[in-house]
Amino acid sequence: MKRFTAVQTPSKDAMTNPAVRDLLDRSNRLGADPRNTNYAGGNTSAKGRETDPVTGEPTDLLWVKGSGGDLGTLTEKGLAVLRLDRLRALTGTYPGVEREDEMVAAFDYCLHGRGGAAPSIDTAMHGLVDVAHVDHLHPDSGIAIATAADGPALTKEIFGDRVLWVPWRRPGFQLGLDIAAVQKANPQAIGVILGGHGITAWGASSEECERNSREIIQKAAEYLAQNGQKAPFGKAKATSLAEDERHERAAELFPVLRGLASTDRTQVGHYTDTAEVLDFVNSERLEELAAKGTSCPDHFLRTKVKPMVLDTAPDAPLDEVVARAKELHEAYREDYRGYYERHATADSPAIRGADPAIVLVPGVGMFSFGANKQTARVAGEFYVNAINVMRGAESVSTYAPIDEAEKFRIEYWALEEAKLQRMPKPKPLATRIAYVTGGGSGIGRAIALRLAAEGACVVVADRDAEAAKRTADEIGGSDVAVATEADVTSVAAIEKSLQEAVLSFGGVDLVVNNAGLSISKPLLETTEQDWDLQHDVMAKGSFLVSRETARIMLAQGLGGDIIYISSKNSIFAGPNNVAYGATKADQAHQVRLLAAELGSHGIRVNGINPDGVVRGSGIFAGGWGAKRAAVYGVPEEKLGEYYAQRTLLKREVLPEHVANAVFALTGGDLTHTTGLHIPVDAGVAAAFLR
Repeated sequence: MKRFTAVQTPSKDAMTNPAVRDLLDRSNRLGADPRNTNYAGGNTSAKGRETDPVTGEPTDLLWVKGSGGDLGTLTEKGLAVLRLDRLRALTGTYPGVEREDEMVAAFDYCLHGRGGAAPSIDTAMHGLVDVAHVDHLHPDSGIAIATAADGPALTKEIFGDRVLWVPWRRPGFQLGLDIAAVQKANPQAIGVILGGHGITAWGASSEECERNSREIIQKAAEYLAQNGQKAPFGKAKATSLAEDERHERAAELFPVLRGLASTDRTQVGHYTDTAEVLDFVNSERLEELAAKGTSCPDHFLRTKVKPMVLDTAPDAPLDEVVARAKELHEAYREDYRGYYERHATADSPAIRGADPAIVLVPGVGMFSFGANKQTARVAGEFYVNAINVMRGAESVSTYAPIDEAEKFRIEYWALEEAKLQRMPKPKPLATRIAYVTGGGSGIGRAIALRLAAEGACVVVADRDAEAAKRTADEIGGSDVAVATEADVTSVAAIEKSLQEAVLSFGGVDLVVNNAGLSISKPLLETTEQDWDLQHDVMAKGSFLVSRETARIMLAQGLGGDIIYISSKNSIFAGPNNVAYGATKADQAHQVRLLAAELGSHGIRVNGINPDGVVRGSGIFAGGWGAKRAAVYGVPEEKLGEYYAQRTLLKREVLPEHVANAVFALTGGDLTHTTGLHIPVDAGVAAAFLR
């Protein structure tokens, strides 16, 4: 048995063993390039020696990427650490391939110390191959060879005896034994092509291992480029719509498709119209190849066994396309249920849902769906990998993925089910897509931050595009929040903003009409312009946003929430406030009218009546505070205290308190409430609802 690196003595310092640092550097380099492996796909390992703190004796260890990690961002916390002697001793108790799943639990008895991350199913592959460093990757070029009908012959032609062929076997202990046997019998080999799956490479040093991985990937890619036919998908059957038209059609279709994909459980969406996607969806072989499904386990676990293909012309009338999508969706669900029933056994997990994760539309692109935006985006990225694999395999051979029964054995694998059961409970607003107007500052910003914290995807809409971007950036990346410029007085601007929202996440479920301003003047000094501006932004703006977002909600068929940020002034009659008070009263009655009209569609409409929100308020900072302070005869910096002292609770109201009320109405506890106005004013008796 080989010995590995010099003995290292553990200390409290992180990454004491150079093998670990080399492993992480190699992993990050390989994972940073999508040509090498897909997101969260593949795994890497290193073997080395450390001093056992119990015995004081040197012990051989295996550091390997743990379950669920991503190579591109892997850190030491993402590594499982196992005793190599104990791991290899499992070969003596291995009960055979029919019971190999039991070996995953056995890995826990091989951990060193606390063991780090949970060991993955591929741990045996890394531990049993008797070389210091091992990479298991899912490169498109490698999988193209692995899924070619004559993959074994191609492997020999491309690599000679430097890379060997290992027939398809589901990941697990037996596959680790198979690869270890190949490596032992072929000392000249640098790796293997795993039929239907990917590649595994090894090396005596981290540098050699990485070099060997890249050699396999590059040689496969070069062979495909030099020997592959130029149009493996055949002639173009459809023509892509021009970009503006394509995005317009995608935005029209997306809510419908999202609603269909959410039949069993609500989903978030991602849209892709890259050149490789359009080339595939426009091709004459689209339906033939899509029906074969994906092959690499990482691919179909995220994309399902095959996509739904919409077979309408790119420029067909929308109503015809929608009708056909509904027909095809029902056929897809029936087909998926048949797939489950053909292969399920008495101990199979229950069917997880029969809706497609990928929908392909000629001339338009690809729509992918998942439990959150990242999952939806990654599903799309994996299907792009699958397209590249199909292109490569078909260019030199025939694409021949693993058979349906094997796909089912992985999709409904007890180990995969256990992984799903370990996932954290979703946050209350998970899968909800929120659209917040005036979200760049003040109350709108606080609402956007709270909804995102509770799991929603948030579209921050504001007339000030930079302010919207600041809020979106504060929330996080584009998987959780995007910014859009929106002048709510303009139908065209709202339509453009909502198109951006839909293309970002797939639709809209939760709308907050928060955009507003205020001009404080006595009646005789209030101009038509003062009146019109405030009514345009708040009364008309809320009406337009509600109307256009209701179209999206109705197309989705998932219900939804519309929240109006009205005001205490919608009820209370105060001085020097006629235009603002009147438009807020208009908003308040819109709540009642729309609640009555939209309730049959599962859309709830409620309002919030804040008062005295001075600190952090965009309206007060814009001059309203100074004017109201003058009306009440207090210094502007004391206005918040003044408002607090006139309330029953003697408490100042902050933007976060309004955000709390929005969440209370939309977080799942008030599902039977609509047409309600909640005061957030610390108690103003004159504004009590009667």
